[in-house]
Amino acid sequence: MKIIIDDKIPYIKGALEPFAEVIYLPGNKTTPEVVKDADAIITRTRTICNEKLLAGSSVKFIASATIGFDHIDTQYCDKAGIAWTNAPGCNSKSVEQYIASALVVLAKENDLILSDKTIGIIGVGNVGSKVARIARILGMNVLLNDPPRERAEGAEEFVELRHLLQESDFISLHVPLNMDGIDKTLHLADEAFFAGTTKKPFIINSCRGEVVSKNAWKNAVISGKVSGVVIDCWENEPDIDIDLLHMIDLGTPHIAGYSKDGKAKGTSMSVQAVSRFFGLGIDNWECSGVELPDTTVIEINGQYKSVQQILSSAILATYDIRNDDHALRNAVASFEKLRGDYPVRREFPVFEIKAINVDQSIIEKLSDIGFNV
Repeated sequence: MKIIIDDKIPYIKGALEPFAEVIYLPGNKTTPEVVKDADAIITRTRTICNEKLLAGSSVKFIASATIGFDHIDTQYCDKAGIAWTNAPGCNSKSVEQYIASALVVLAKENDLILSDKTIGIIGVGNVGSKVARIARILGMNVLLNDPPRERAEGAEEFVELRHLLQESDFISLHVPLNMDGIDKTLHLADEAFFAGTTKKPFIINSCRGEVVSKNAWKNAVISGKVSGVVIDCWENEPDIDIDLLHMIDLGTPHIAGYSKDGKAKGTSMSVQAVSRFFGLGIDNWECSGVELPDTTVIEINGQYKSVQQILSSAILATYDIRNDDHALRNAVASFEKLRGDYPVRREFPVFEIKAINVDQSIIEKLSDIGFNV
């Protein structure tokens, strides 16, 4: 058996070597010639798995160590008898951390009280539901929009998009990229979308770049339809619009889900899927050796600090989105390198809070976020 693995997938080396010839390659080096005699591919979003890549090959299974799967031509794979899987939810806690950092930074830089604000979340799957959770802990009013879930579950928990656009101070996008159909999300945020906003919201996109029209982004900023913009996912990555980057508050190189925890989970899910498909007997395999940051202890003195200030201090001690914004602005041509060489980022449960002069109610919020307190 032969398996081709993207060489940027972490913690996977050694897992499958006892069962197969394993070849590690950059995503853009995974070519038809390479996969011709392969049995499986373990990949990321940068490898387009379509007929051009797969026709005439012996590939039987594709595992993507990512939450998204729009880089896989699922119709062709189904037609060709190629099974595939992704890693749903693997990075949901990482994106939750990213959005939490974005919210507290925007609040700090714009002198906002988050508990006075409403956030609209478009797409309430594995990721969107986590974002709703952290927003509620921060005291925000939360509006949810998810037409597929609303059809399946009823309208009680959801609002129409028009209502969300009118009532939200913040909007966070967490939809998959659907090119057509009733739930089309390609350019979901277009000129009409921004025209429908009434409170000049801050808008965050950490799902797929093509969900927002690049020109609509620019026109919304120029016309003052938005108070601020955070972009992690861009149209035409890695060749992003530099003019747009200069217009927005925070821009990052598609790393919202790049915590070491999220990457490890995606790797584990992919190895387990390959094991189940080929009967390798390592269905419960888990990553090991995940790096720790320099310190996992966060000391907080809550004297004279508000609830928001205390929670912000804790969140930013684990991850400060401004560092990734700074890195991208200083090396915009190195978009892919910034992703490939991304530094250690661990999620909330890795960290211990040592707090003094902090009320028990705030301690409980820190615990709810995921900290050890």
